[in-house]
Amino acid sequence: MSYIQNFMGASYPIHSAAEIKDAVTPAKPPTGVDLYARFALAGAICCSVTHGAMTPIDVVKTRIQLEPAVYNKGMFGSFSQIVRAEGAGALLTGFGPTCLGYFLQGGLKFGGYELFKKVIVENIGMKTAQENRMSVYLAASALAEFVADIALCPLEATRIRLVSQPTFASGLAGGFARIAREEGVMGFYAGFGPILFKQVPYNMAKFATMEIVLEQALKLYGKSKSELTSTEAPVFNLGSGLIAGFAAATISQPADTLLSKVNKTKAAPGETTGGRLFKLSKELGVRGLFTGLKTRLVMVGTLTALQFSIYGEIKKALGATNSVEISKA
Repeated sequence: MSYIQNFMGASYPIHSAAEIKDAVTPAKPPTGVDLYARFALAGAICCSVTHGAMTPIDVVKTRIQLEPAVYNKGMFGSFSQIVRAEGAGALLTGFGPTCLGYFLQGGLKFGGYELFKKVIVENIGMKTAQENRMSVYLAASALAEFVADIALCPLEATRIRLVSQPTFASGLAGGFARIAREEGVMGFYAGFGPILFKQVPYNMAKFATMEIVLEQALKLYGKSKSELTSTEAPVFNLGSGLIAGFAAATISQPADTLLSKVNKTKAAPGETTGGRLFKLSKELGVRGLFTGLKTRLVMVGTLTALQFSIYGEIKKALGATNSVEISKA
């Protein structure tokens, strides 16, 4: 029996008992590259769909971060300001780079998390992994996010430039081409330090919190994952994902603010990214670094809850429910 087959039926996020039963004995269960390609596709779709749907909220959040003196009436007040001044279409600014960027990032993040978790367990053994599962969750999610951010950074730089400077370009292709022409490759990666500082802790908090909250919730509920019904499983995924989103948003908020500021304009001659970050942090202070947190909590909490639910459903549809499971729930 192969390594993957040893863990058949152990799935993340939760699937119902009936779903797991179906997944335990498929005619040809996906393994190897095929399995992780399915994980990646599920992650790509769930991230692209959810981030794309949240574009209007992301536009408002970014404007609040970049121009707090102008957009100072909270999330709903800022929505109205943007619509009155620029029309409803302005709320979809950056939709193209958001969908494409998070399609790439989501595939590498979710697929990478499943893969790195498997690699770690293979190297340290299942018993050790279960005894140190928080460390496994954190390490696997950090490694996956680092790889994913290499793909995300150019698209995120383009998105922020389009949102912060509405006249910069008419869309993804134009904005991408202009940055490449005027600033070169480094223009896309000016925010790579901040995006790592933001996304790596964010992803670590997101996956580790999701795993631990699920485990504790199931203990309180008195059921194992395999005993949950098809109605109960999505509820646990949504609830745990919401809490994970709140934790991830709070931890990564300062870096998210700095990323928006760094990508708003290009660096001055001779100015380093580290120098810009230090200067901006000093100017903003603690209060300024957490500007827009309420809006981001709404966005990230909702987004994360939906991501884990959609991810679980797509994995089920693709027959890729046999991920490595180290939770004791």
